[in-house]
Amino acid sequence: MTDDNAQQEGLDAAEEEIDEEPAEGAGPAAEPSEDVEPTDEQDAEAEAEAEADEGPSLDDDVMSDEEADLLIPVEDYLGAGVHIGTQQKTEDMERFIHRVRTDGLYVLDVSKTDQRIRTAADFLANYAPEQILVTSSRQYGRFPAEKFAEAVGARARTGRFIPGTLTNPKYDGYIEPDVVVVTDPIGDAQAVKEAITVGIPVIAMCDSNNQTSNVDLVVPTNNKGRKALSVVYWLLANEVLDRRGAEPSYSLEDFESVV
Repeated sequence: MTDDNAQQEGLDAAEEEIDEEPAEGAGPAAEPSEDVEPTDEQDAEAEAEAEADEGPSLDDDVMSDEEADLLIPVEDYLGAGVHIGTQQKTEDMERFIHRVRTDGLYVLDVSKTDQRIRTAADFLANYAPEQILVTSSRQYGRFPAEKFAEAVGARARTGRFIPGTLTNPKYDGYIEPDVVVVTDPIGDAQAVKEAITVGIPVIAMCDSNNQTSNVDLVVPTNNKGRKALSVVYWLLANEVLDRRGAEPSYSLEDFESVV
């Protein structure tokens, strides 16, 4: 397993780490009935997304003082807000956090983000393109996730992840990928849960507030901001193509949604 802590983290996700998705069922029968009023937690998440996507922070202390050979200039990571975490942190993510700002936001170490993008690309390059599945229920992650799938030849399931997609062969949308990439282990909890059930490794974009015991390979990043997700998926796509010996032909603009 490529993640240096994968054996310790394992795939034994505790039930409380799975968010409130409908229980696994027979595919389409588990569709939600009506739209519901957003909860306070969803409102708070929307505010966090807006804050994470506001633009570059004025504070450029986003990595250790050790010199690092990054895929892109540190200023580009900074400008996309890749380093901006939340005001919560988990013990799992502490090793990826550089510091905490005066406003209480945790700052992710972009040198570790950069290194994990390379590691994830090494891992994904071992799989047939069509056996890679990328998911994103988070709105800002849907476009770059789909673009990533297009670039590397993977499959994408964005929006609500239908229960049974990985576990119910009777469901018309049932698929059997060999590896799953998720934009957020919380928002994509159903995909993570099903991947665990069938023994598929999980690569996840993880923010400072994520639990990682159900993740095989962590890519630490702001997973709520539009610009941050565009940058990370763009870099990951290009690195996967590079590992395959293909010439990366996508620009960052290709991964940025216009809405």
